[in-house]
Amino acid sequence: MELLTLQHFAPYVNETFAATMNDSEVPFVLVEARALQASPPPGTTRPPFSLLFRNGSSFLFPQQLYLMRHDGIGEVGIFLVPIAREREGFLYQAIFN
Repeated sequence: MELLTLQHFAPYVNETFAATMNDSEVPFVLVEARALQASPPPGTTRPPFSLLFRNGSSFLFPQQLYLMRHDGIGEVGIFLVPIAREREGFLYQAIFN
C-alpha cells in the first residue's frame, strides 16, 4: 500500500468520506487538510499533516480506527480523535506523522 500524504487528501476538502460501522456507513466531511510543518523532520518519510472531519450526528463517536471510504482514495483506515463540538456536529482529527 502506498504511503498516504497530504496531497492524497487535499483535493477532497468539503467532500464526504463514509466510515463503515456495524454494517452501515456514517458520513464524515473532510473540512481541513493541512501540513503540520513546512518540511519533513530529518529521518521521516513524509511531512506530517492533519485532517479534520465533521460529523453532523449528535452522537459522539469514540476515539478509534475507522475504515473510511472515498471514491478518490478508496478504503483506508484512519484513526480519529474527537476534539470539539460545534453547532454543526463534532470535529474529529487525524494526525499523520
